[in-house]
Amino acid sequence: MIELKDQMNRTIRLEKIPERIVSLVPSQTELLYHLGLGDRVVGITKFCIHPDTWYQSKKRVGGTKTVNHAVIDTLKPDLVIGNKEENSMEDILKLAEKYPVYMSDIFTTDDALQMILAVGTLTAKVEHAAKLVQRIQLDFSAFPTVGGTVLYLIWAKPFMAVGNHTFIGDMLQKFGLQNIVAGDETRYVELTQEQLSVLKPDYVFLSSEPYPFKQPHADALRKITAAEIVLVDGEMFSWYGSRMAGMKDYFTQLSRELKGNLP
Repeated sequence: MIELKDQMNRTIRLEKIPERIVSLVPSQTELLYHLGLGDRVVGITKFCIHPDTWYQSKKRVGGTKTVNHAVIDTLKPDLVIGNKEENSMEDILKLAEKYPVYMSDIFTTDDALQMILAVGTLTAKVEHAAKLVQRIQLDFSAFPTVGGTVLYLIWAKPFMAVGNHTFIGDMLQKFGLQNIVAGDETRYVELTQEQLSVLKPDYVFLSSEPYPFKQPHADALRKITAAEIVLVDGEMFSWYGSRMAGMKDYFTQLSRELKGNLP
């Protein structure tokens, strides 16, 4: 018997090591791959693009917020892994009537590390998970930093910025940046073009996801704000899980680029 509480304080009980896992969150799918669970993951979402081999071969069970319950039922999972923000609570409650469902709820890097250890426990990959956590902790103990203020945009129509009360917000703080729209309980802030023009951050980060910001968006924003506009890899800011083991290298390069542009 495996028993633990998930990050929504729900008790998860497994009679045996799960052999048929469905993942409803892209970053957690990538974690399962890193933990060596290729033969035990039977279903993923259409947004679970990493690794590509799984994206091409695993059964897709719909989107993160548009789960296909009929497909999941055919897979007969003995563990479903989801996330409070990524997934619809209606879907989760319906799935929990039939299957054990582990739910993460990630606001900080510490939350992410706790999730990795929990998933390792549920899947009998405790040693693998512990080694991954140790590597991430070592990287984050010497994380690169830059100074200044930042506005991190994740959507364009309307403009939507990330607040501090998110995993991205926590990453910005670890990177040494002050979020210009942040309050302790702020998650997302919708901004008009006029409001954006009044803000005066040092940087505006345009994320590659969920809205696919490109160079033309950066060029257009330069007419609105005097901030330095930077296209950033959204996965490196938001994919909690095994992706965190590569974040130090990415942020080190990003810090060099930002500091190299200082007057």
